[in-house]
Amino acid sequence: MTAPASAGTTEFDKESLRNHLRDKLGPDGGLFVLERIGGGQSNPSFFLDYGDRRLVLRKQPAGPILKGAHAIDREYRVLEALFPTGVPVPEPVHYCSDEGVIGTPFYLMKRVEGRVFTDTSLAELPADQRRDIWMAVARTMAAMHALRPETVGLGDFGKPGNYFERQISRWDRQYRQSDLQPIAPIEQLHDWLSANLPEDDGRVALCHGDFRLGNLMFHPTEARVVAVLDWELSTLGHPLADLGFCCMPWHTAPDEYGGLLGIDLAEMRLPSEGEFVACYMKAAPDSPPLLPFHKAFALYRFAVIFVGIAERARLGNASDPEAARFAPLAERFAIRALEIANREPHKLGPF
Repeated sequence: MTAPASAGTTEFDKESLRNHLRDKLGPDGGLFVLERIGGGQSNPSFFLDYGDRRLVLRKQPAGPILKGAHAIDREYRVLEALFPTGVPVPEPVHYCSDEGVIGTPFYLMKRVEGRVFTDTSLAELPADQRRDIWMAVARTMAAMHALRPETVGLGDFGKPGNYFERQISRWDRQYRQSDLQPIAPIEQLHDWLSANLPEDDGRVALCHGDFRLGNLMFHPTEARVVAVLDWELSTLGHPLADLGFCCMPWHTAPDEYGGLLGIDLAEMRLPSEGEFVACYMKAAPDSPPLLPFHKAFALYRFAVIFVGIAERARLGNASDPEAARFAPLAERFAIRALEIANREPHKLGPF
């Protein structure tokens, strides 16, 4: 995943965890090493060496959280459902709902070895490898959407029908739970989305909810996804919600959470948004077309997510100690979505 932080940066009683795991997994043989994984805005994660097991621990953040956020139990359920399928996920090991152990629910999964790319331009890779990485993203997403939820025990993982209508309502509620000052572009965008809902076509798939390059782990040497990570926002929904979300880099600038807007894609040997979407459509030939609505909706959701990050930073329980720096992006992402909605070219430079 990402570089581990100091082993001393845990926020809970390690001996309590060790005692719990001794009961569940057996003795550790004297090897119990816990290291915080740096980065991330959501559920805190840790590398755990327990005996001969190389694991990852994921938990809810400490302190107050917004209702419905940080759904650790749902994450674990998805891993259990998908691990036997061809969709690459880490192997689930143990789920604990008892907050008395480390202060919040948590789960363990086996550690997967591979590469995670947080730079959407893939500048660290040779130019001739960048396109293949992005095409692997598209194909993996299509494979996930091809699964029938009821066949993997997820038929009740979300409500059927009217997905986008329900999601707009949900994210509006989450936005309004925050004590931050109102953000006019987010509220304008909410109104546009509500007025431009596409007709419900009845499609239902497992949606990741945060399907982007940084949440995928790739084979150490090949352009192949070996694990899809961070399933806390997953639900049953419309597959174009994930596709629109994954298209965000083409509509945001490098200083806006690492987008591609303004980068010379041809010079960097990166695919255009159209080429990326075409790769997905080839792997999902019965998919309806991706509309401006789907991309604007994706940016709206991420804008509200940034509101949540800013709120956690204000409350002092964000996973990233520098999370406050992301607060301005809530408004910026809403502006980008309104540019799409109004079919205006994206503006570069200061707002």
